[in-house]
Formats: sequence, C-alpha cells, structure tokens
Amino acid sequence: MSERSFLFVPGNRPERFDKASASGADAVIIDLEDAVSPPDKDDARDAAAAWLAAGGTAWVRINGRETDWFARDLALLAAPGLQGVLLPKAERADDLAALAAHMRHGKPLIPLVESALGLWNAAALASAPGVTRLAFGSIDFQLDTGIGGDGDELLFARSQLVLVSRVAGCLPPVDGVTVELNDAAVLAADVERARRLGFGGKLAIHPKQVAGINGGFLPPAVEIQWAQRVVTAAAAAGDNAVRVDGKMIDRPVIERARAILKLAERA
Repeated sequence: MSERSFLFVPGNRPERFDKASASGADAVIIDLEDAVSPPDKDDARDAAAAWLAAGGTAWVRINGRETDWFARDLALLAAPGLQGVLLPKAERADDLAALAAHMRHGKPLIPLVESALGLWNAAALASAPGVTRLAFGSIDFQLDTGIGGDGDELLFARSQLVLVSRVAGCLPPVDGVTVELNDAAVLAADVERARRLGFGGKLAIHPKQVAGINGGFLPPAVEIQWAQRVVTAAAAAGDNAVRVDGKMIDRPVIERARAILKLAERA
C-alpha cells in the first residue's frame, strides 16, 4: 500500500523528529521550506542531516531551485536515512530532471503543484525522471490563482492532478493539508473528498491528523460489504453480468469490487 499520510515536521524543531516518526504516519517530511524562516535555514538543514545520519528515516522538503538554499540542500540527498524529496512550487520538468541527477539509488521525487503554471505543466512534471507521484499544495495554489475556497473551487485542479497521474503511470496524488486542527469532522470530510476524487494520500501538519487520514483512505465498511456481495454474485454467474442490490453489474464494476477487497486485505 502506498503512503496515505505525509506528516510535516519543521526542520528547525529537531526535538519533534522522533515524535513525528512515532505518530503512525506512513511518511514523515522534514520541512526546510515554508516552516523555516530564512535565518534558521542552515541550522534546520544541519539538524535534518544529523538526525538522518543517526538512524532516522524521513522525506525532506527542500527549498526551491530558484532560492539561495537549494544548492546547499542538495547535500542532504546523500543522507543514509533519506526516503525521498519533495520539491516545492514545482513548475518545470527541467528542475526535476536536475534534481533527479543528484539523487542516489533512485530515491523518489514528489513535485508539489502549488501554482497555476505548475498545474498547467502537471503532465510534464508527472513524467519527469524520478517522479513517483504528485502532491497538491492547495493553500499556495489558492494564493497564486486568487481562488477563495478549498471545496468545489479547487475541483478542477484536483481532478487534473488525478488524471495526469494516471496517464503518466504515477501513484495516485497526495492532497493538500487541512488547516483545521481541532475539528475531526472537517478532516474526515476533506479525506473523504480526496479519496472519492482519486487521491491516494494527504499531507498533514499535526500528529493528531494522522489516524484520520490513514483510516479515511481505507474502504469504509459499507463499501467492503458491497464489494463482497458483488464478487460473490459474479463468481456464481461465472463473471458474467449479474444483478446485485437491484442494479446490473458488469465487468468494470466487478473489477472495482475486487480492487476494494484487495485494498482492504492489504490494509
């Protein structure tokens, strides 16, 4: 099962690295970009390097290629505990190709699509060397485009990322963060929307969000029960079209039911 929850931890808060690793998140991202102010960038990089060298494992969100810190961040690509790299504000496939040339042992890259140009070039980003999936930086995307909402207002952008990921053969993309930390219902609704749109994971900004994200990307019990009925009926009908719950079920629906059961079993 691909990672569902990606938990950010500020690179200048090394005392939180172990706590983030123990949170149950599928992946931890040490953030050297938005979470760290310019005067703290070098210290954050050094803290990440020391922790990764001491046995820690995590992804790292480096600073963008256009920044003064990008070249120095590349030193982290040789860290033994590095699992992969997120490139913020990704807009050009060439930037990803240059980054991939520095990666060791084929470690994966995730471009963060956070601008109108990034979305416009999403197909090229998804097909760039080393890229395994895309992620949506929804807050920065709203800032760049002037869009004033995170719901239907971003439906086109989210659907585009799902479609280009499928065409490029990438894993399902990772949805942006939920900024509400104290309302589990808001997080659950955001995760459910992402799952139904075809996303496979979500970025998190607090450990309390991890369990809701991990659970929310598993098939709910009602879907598992439906899938079991469909697969049972299909087997009895020799995988021919069959009536289930008053509806005609044919091959695409049968395959979807099998995929749901497979995901539930792997979980």
